[in-house]
Amino acid sequence: MKRILVISDIHGEIEKFEQLLEEAQYDAKQDQLILLGDYVDRGPNARAVIEKVKELKEDGALVLKGNHEDMMIKALTTDEERSWNHWVKRNGGDKTLYSYGFVEEDIMVNEKDFRKPILQSRVLEEHVKFIQKLDHYIETEEYIFVHAGVEPLKRVSECEPYTLMWIRNEFHSEYSGEKVVVFGHTETKTLHGNDNCNVYFGNNRIIGIDGGAVYGGQLNCLELPSKKVYVVKS
Repeated sequence: MKRILVISDIHGEIEKFEQLLEEAQYDAKQDQLILLGDYVDRGPNARAVIEKVKELKEDGALVLKGNHEDMMIKALTTDEERSWNHWVKRNGGDKTLYSYGFVEEDIMVNEKDFRKPILQSRVLEEHVKFIQKLDHYIETEEYIFVHAGVEPLKRVSECEPYTLMWIRNEFHSEYSGEKVVVFGHTETKTLHGNDNCNVYFGNNRIIGIDGGAVYGGQLNCLELPSKKVYVVKS
């Protein structure tokens, strides 16, 4: 049986990501890698992470979309001031754009007369197209893999994409489905209720794996079915 390896919330931390794949001795021929989203924002090199994720997908990895990809797509494919500011100013989208070679002047906007900056980058365009095509969940006989979680009383196939990328407390406390849900999005120390960045194994069949690497925590890789965990600390 193939090992399943699951990683989430890389947030531009390319070195930690590559180190973690080495730590887990990932082999595309032997293992099934599943990535749960949030490749971009806040960290140093979103561009390199997306490039790596594209390569991994070509080699067979299953790749999902996170809420940070959701914000990125909205900011870059619409002309809405709110979407732009929400991503760039409040959620680390500026760091993502810097990784594509843009500088602060390129992304500045006039508060009184908003016009979205014209950002010309072939690589960024390619990456946006790649991200737009990503799925929101994977369901197997035993597991549901998703960025944020599921609506407690619905099948995953009935949940809105927005919910799958953004839900938090309602899912954590009220999920009672038969399948084990493996997710990122909410830092495990929030789930543990202390400073513990290790994988969270909830008693209601939920497994949270976001170790908050970009905030000085750690990047976790969960191996299934063994439940072994590989870690790269900040």
